[in-house]
Amino acid sequence: MDINAKALHFKDLNEKLKNTTDIDIVIDECNGQRYIASGQKGKNIIINGVPGNALGSYLNGCAIRVYGNAQDATGDTMNDGTIYVHGNSGDACGYAMRGGKIFIRDNAGYRTGIHMKQYKDKKPVIVIGGSAGSFLGEYLAGGIIIVLGLNCKDTPPVGNFCGTGMHGGKIYLRTNHLPQDLPKQVIAREATEDDMEEIKGFIEEYCQEFGKDKESILNANFFCLIPDTKNPYKQMYTHN
Repeated sequence: MDINAKALHFKDLNEKLKNTTDIDIVIDECNGQRYIASGQKGKNIIINGVPGNALGSYLNGCAIRVYGNAQDATGDTMNDGTIYVHGNSGDACGYAMRGGKIFIRDNAGYRTGIHMKQYKDKKPVIVIGGSAGSFLGEYLAGGIIIVLGLNCKDTPPVGNFCGTGMHGGKIYLRTNHLPQDLPKQVIAREATEDDMEEIKGFIEEYCQEFGKDKESILNANFFCLIPDTKNPYKQMYTHN
């Protein structure tokens, strides 16, 4: 199914997506329509243009490819599926994400991965090829965030306050330069062989989708950020 989204209201666009029995769908001339594929599953969607806020929110199993940039809240509370963004993503990408994968070829905005969580076999993953804005992984409770920093040579690939409130999950940074303002409850260590084995498949998928050299990426230095499991918020509680 082909949909020309030029001047098409987001409600009408989403009705077309919801009602079609076609599995393979192409959306052309997308220009800011919100909530595309919200809650849907079992479809392969190609978007040419710029989808609006909350692309793939509550997504339950689609494969979405965006040939352009994406706006804010991509993958908001998504449960399953994969979103590939061939460009940049706005703020709050993966907000409260609880499953599935998001791959961003270039950069991501502020508060990417905020409130991500995992449960049993549901482990959300975000891979960012370039850099991420401030508050990456804010209140992270589970899942994996990988920032490859392909456009960063002598600076950290993240903004300020990385991992603020983090109490679960992992953040991987491909860099030689850790941010200087990491919160006290976040432990930064060089990635181990087991760490690299955990993320190798996701990096390979990123490289395959976006045409990058996986060997040069994997052979660089990685840090792994994890929360201090010794009760990092002990000072917030009273004790008898």
